[in-house]
Amino acid sequence: MAVLAPEFSVCKFAAMPEELLERGFCFVVRTDEELSVVCETARVGEGTLAREDGWRAFKVCGPLDFGLVGILAKISAALADAGVPLFAVSTYDTDYILVKAEKLDTAIIALRAQGCDVVA
Repeated sequence: MAVLAPEFSVCKFAAMPEELLERGFCFVVRTDEELSVVCETARVGEGTLAREDGWRAFKVCGPLDFGLVGILAKISAALADAGVPLFAVSTYDTDYILVKAEKLDTAIIALRAQGCDVVA
């Protein structure tokens, strides 16, 4: 796993700000009830209905085969045991685990204790 450098925000929007798709990390989920976006905090801009700042991200080194089992379970159990809340996002190739910035060091220690290779 690798710790990504930027801080991230989890945001709710009424409409997708297209400029967020131009560069950098951006995860978008639309459901019948909401449009959620996870992006670099420095790029959020205006127009959020709600936002939660102060997240840091771990990238699970991939690509991961869709047949693999237990990866998120191992990570989430290690973080839960350490009292670290998480926000998970998956792509086609891999998973990203977000934790609050103030819990980053605790998360790294917990993940390493469970045998995860963490590059900070």
